[in-house]
Amino acid sequence: MGLNVGDKAPDFTLKNTNQEPVTLSSFQGDKNVVLLFFPGVGTGVCEKELCSTRDSLKDYENLDAQVLAVSVDSMFAQKLWVNSLNLNYPLLSDFNKEVAPEYDALYDVWLPGKFDMKGVAKRAAFVIDKEGVIRYAEVLENAGEEPDYDAIKQSLESI
Repeated sequence: MGLNVGDKAPDFTLKNTNQEPVTLSSFQGDKNVVLLFFPGVGTGVCEKELCSTRDSLKDYENLDAQVLAVSVDSMFAQKLWVNSLNLNYPLLSDFNKEVAPEYDALYDVWLPGKFDMKGVAKRAAFVIDKEGVIRYAEVLENAGEEPDYDAIKQSLESI
Protein backbone atom coordinates (compact mmCIF):
# COMPACT_ATOMS: atom_id res chain seq x y z
CA MET A 1 0.00 0.00 0.00
CA GLY A 2 2.54 2.62 1.07
CA LEU A 3 2.36 6.29 1.79
CA ASN A 4 2.45 8.97 -0.87
CA VAL A 5 3.36 12.61 -1.10
CA GLY A 6 0.38 14.58 0.19
CA ASP A 7 -0.64 11.95 2.76
CA LYS A 8 -0.78 12.79 6.45
CA ALA A 9 2.22 11.17 8.15
CA PRO A 10 1.19 8.54 10.70
CA ASP A 11 1.95 9.88 14.16
CA PHE A 12 4.03 7.85 16.57
CA THR A 13 5.93 7.96 19.82
CA LEU A 14 9.20 6.01 20.10
CA LYS A 15 11.97 6.08 22.66
CA ASN A 16 15.34 7.59 21.91
CA THR A 17 18.68 6.29 23.14
CA ASN A 18 18.16 8.03 26.49
CA GLN A 19 14.86 6.14 26.91
CA GLU A 20 12.90 9.38 26.44
CA PRO A 21 9.74 9.40 24.32
CA VAL A 22 9.87 11.31 21.04
CA THR A 23 6.56 12.04 19.31
CA LEU A 24 6.45 12.96 15.63
CA SER A 25 3.53 15.37 16.01
CA SER A 26 5.46 17.35 18.65
CA PHE A 27 7.41 18.94 15.77
CA GLN A 28 4.26 20.20 14.00
CA GLY A 29 4.15 23.95 13.69
CA ASP A 30 7.83 24.15 14.63
CA LYS A 31 10.08 22.00 12.41
CA ASN A 32 9.97 19.97 9.24
CA VAL A 33 11.10 16.40 9.86
CA VAL A 34 13.43 14.18 7.87
CA LEU A 35 12.42 10.68 8.94
CA LEU A 36 14.95 7.99 8.04
CA PHE A 37 14.39 4.28 8.50
CA PHE A 38 17.48 2.06 8.38
CA PRO A 39 17.97 -1.72 8.64
CA GLY A 40 20.31 -1.96 11.59
CA VAL A 41 23.15 -0.74 13.72
CA GLY A 42 26.57 -2.20 13.03
CA THR A 43 26.03 -2.54 9.28
CA GLY A 44 28.19 -0.86 6.66
CA VAL A 45 25.66 0.97 4.49
CA CYS A 46 23.71 2.11 7.57
CA GLU A 47 26.89 3.50 9.09
CA LYS A 48 27.66 5.33 5.86
CA GLU A 49 24.14 6.79 5.69
CA LEU A 50 23.99 7.89 9.32
CA CYS A 51 27.51 9.37 9.26
CA SER A 52 26.71 11.22 6.03
CA THR A 53 23.60 12.61 7.71
CA ARG A 54 25.67 13.56 10.78
CA ASP A 55 28.20 15.36 8.60
CA SER A 56 25.51 17.33 6.75
CA LEU A 57 23.24 18.03 9.73
CA LYS A 58 23.82 21.79 9.40
CA ASP A 59 22.28 21.62 5.90
CA TYR A 60 19.12 20.09 7.36
CA GLU A 61 19.05 22.56 10.24
CA ASN A 62 19.40 25.45 7.78
CA LEU A 63 16.36 24.04 5.99
CA ASP A 64 14.43 24.13 9.30
CA ALA A 65 14.39 20.34 9.63
CA GLN A 66 14.83 17.89 12.49
CA VAL A 67 16.35 14.54 11.51
CA LEU A 68 15.00 11.40 13.19
CA ALA A 69 16.42 7.96 12.37
CA VAL A 70 14.49 4.78 13.16
CA SER A 71 15.46 1.11 13.27
CA VAL A 72 14.06 -1.97 14.99
CA ASP A 73 17.21 -2.26 17.11
CA SER A 74 16.90 -1.80 20.85
CA MET A 75 17.57 1.67 22.24
CA PHE A 76 20.54 0.14 24.07
CA ALA A 77 22.21 -1.08 20.87
CA GLN A 78 21.45 2.25 19.21
CA LYS A 79 23.04 4.16 22.10
CA LEU A 80 26.32 2.27 21.64
CA TRP A 81 26.29 3.31 17.99
CA VAL A 82 25.36 6.93 18.72
CA ASN A 83 28.30 7.14 21.10
CA SER A 84 30.82 5.37 18.86
CA LEU A 85 29.87 7.35 15.73
CA ASN A 86 29.21 10.67 17.53
CA LEU A 87 25.77 10.95 15.96
CA ASN A 88 24.22 14.35 16.62
CA TYR A 89 20.54 13.62 16.03
CA PRO A 90 18.07 11.19 17.64
CA LEU A 91 17.95 7.50 16.87
CA LEU A 92 14.59 6.00 17.77
CA SER A 93 13.87 2.38 18.58
CA ASP A 94 10.94 0.69 16.83
CA PHE A 95 11.84 -2.56 18.59
CA ASN A 96 8.21 -3.69 18.70
CA LYS A 97 7.84 -2.98 14.97
CA GLU A 98 4.81 -0.73 15.37
CA VAL A 99 5.89 2.26 13.24
CA ALA A 100 7.87 0.86 10.29
CA PRO A 101 4.87 -1.11 8.95
CA GLU A 102 2.76 2.06 8.97
CA TYR A 103 5.33 3.61 6.63
CA ASP A 104 5.61 0.42 4.53
CA ALA A 105 9.23 0.27 5.69
CA LEU A 106 9.55 -3.27 7.03
CA TYR A 107 10.94 -6.29 5.20
CA ASP A 108 9.10 -9.58 5.46
CA VAL A 109 12.54 -11.18 5.15
CA TRP A 110 15.76 -9.18 4.95
CA LEU A 111 18.43 -10.55 2.61
CA PRO A 112 16.76 -13.89 1.89
CA GLY A 113 19.24 -16.71 1.47
CA LYS A 114 21.97 -14.73 3.24
CA PHE A 115 20.62 -13.57 6.61
CA ASP A 116 16.93 -14.53 6.40
CA MET A 117 16.10 -12.01 9.15
CA LYS A 118 12.40 -11.26 9.58
CA GLY A 119 11.00 -7.85 10.48
CA VAL A 120 13.98 -5.60 9.70
CA ALA A 121 13.34 -1.97 8.74
CA LYS A 122 13.78 -1.06 5.09
CA ARG A 123 15.96 1.87 4.20
CA ALA A 124 13.50 4.72 3.66
CA ALA A 125 13.34 8.50 3.78
CA PHE A 126 10.38 10.79 4.33
CA VAL A 127 10.17 14.57 4.50
CA ILE A 128 7.28 15.69 6.66
CA ASP A 129 6.34 19.35 6.71
CA LYS A 130 5.30 21.44 9.70
CA GLU A 131 1.66 20.50 9.15
CA GLY A 132 2.47 16.77 9.31
CA VAL A 133 2.09 16.17 5.57
CA ILE A 134 4.49 13.96 3.65
CA ARG A 135 6.35 16.04 1.06
CA TYR A 136 8.86 13.37 -0.02
CA ALA A 137 8.73 9.58 0.23
CA GLU A 138 11.36 7.05 -0.77
CA VAL A 139 11.26 3.40 0.32
CA LEU A 140 14.14 1.30 -0.98
CA GLU A 141 13.80 -2.43 -1.52
CA ASN A 142 17.58 -2.81 -1.89
CA ALA A 143 19.20 -2.19 1.49
CA GLY A 144 22.53 -1.60 -0.25
CA GLU A 145 21.25 1.66 -1.71
CA GLU A 146 21.14 4.99 0.10
CA PRO A 147 18.37 7.57 -0.05
CA ASP A 148 18.60 10.41 -2.55
CA TYR A 149 20.00 13.08 -0.23
CA ASP A 150 19.80 15.79 -2.90
CA ALA A 151 16.11 15.07 -3.50
CA ILE A 152 15.47 15.19 0.27
CA LYS A 153 17.13 18.60 0.51
CA GLN A 154 15.34 19.87 -2.61
CA SER A 155 12.04 18.80 -1.07
CA LEU A 156 12.87 20.76 2.09
CA GLU A 157 13.88 23.80 0.03
CA SER A 158 10.49 23.76 -1.71
CA ILE A 159 8.51 23.88 1.54
